[in-house]
Amino acid sequence: MAALLARPWAITILFLSGCLLMVAVSAANDTEGLPRGGKIFGPQFGRRDVLVTCQDDKNNKKGCNAPCPHRCRNQCVGICPGCKTFCLCDLGIPGYVCGDPRFTGADGNNFYFHGKKDQDFCIVSDNGLHINAHFIGKHNPEKSRDFTWVQALGIIFGDNHQLYFGVEKTKTWDDSVDRLVITFDGENINIPTELNAKWIPTTVPSLSLTRMSATNGIIVDLRGVFTIIAKAVPITKKESDIHSYGVTPDDSLAHLDLSFKFHSLSDDVHGVLGQTYRPDYVNKMDVRKNMPVMGGADKYSSSSIFATDCAVARFRSNPEIAMVTEKADN
Repeated sequence: MAALLARPWAITILFLSGCLLMVAVSAANDTEGLPRGGKIFGPQFGRRDVLVTCQDDKNNKKGCNAPCPHRCRNQCVGICPGCKTFCLCDLGIPGYVCGDPRFTGADGNNFYFHGKKDQDFCIVSDNGLHINAHFIGKHNPEKSRDFTWVQALGIIFGDNHQLYFGVEKTKTWDDSVDRLVITFDGENINIPTELNAKWIPTTVPSLSLTRMSATNGIIVDLRGVFTIIAKAVPITKKESDIHSYGVTPDDSLAHLDLSFKFHSLSDDVHGVLGQTYRPDYVNKMDVRKNMPVMGGADKYSSSSIFATDCAVARFRSNPEIAMVTEKADN
């Protein structure tokens, strides 16, 4: 059904802006969209926490080291000189979906879309591509809404291929234990828990899933269509205390932080995130607000994780998507 590859020689991974990935031994280092002096640091061999290192050879001064922030301790942006560190989700890079879902649209504006817990919503819908997100949630009686997070994605593409990846409900989070669940066209997929282990289906060789860390992190790439980086994370006690999320011992509210890079969307694309890529998109939210919120959840609601029946759906089966990308591999 698929090819499995492992590349133990890739010691360090750098995550580049816009979700492109390069192994550290490569000379490329795209910093588009990052602050000046910024570089994205990912998993490091032999270390649980990523260490940002800045050299100052120009001024003949001693360099510095700093760990990534605790809530993104295995992937963050480091800015030199000075070893300032930030989580990727705090930088407003287009295509990111993080936390209590905060989206960054293609126009660079951040907004919240809360949806509803235990329901599915179309976040991208286009000819030959449809992406639904499954939301989990926690009710807070002091709020008029549920707290929600993206727990899984259901992706339909080409000639109705179906790819699912999500994170299992987890009581006590241990990042050394893999909690990702992946299926393709109804079959469970098991990728070795090794850095850079890769899975490629024989039926769609232009699709690849690569572990960006041994556990709980994956890069999904459909050649010429999209690149998605997904990281499974819990809600920490500190986060829960600050935001009153109400984390309990029986549920760490594990969810996905995501980044999307699209290569061939049409001008008619829609969905919560997809519409921001339209050339005629007009942002009607008040971006001056601290927390601009996109409403209209009902028109983005899908009946199931693989349904293409949301009111703004644009999906039509398009086998040429897989055919074109497969030819590109030959």
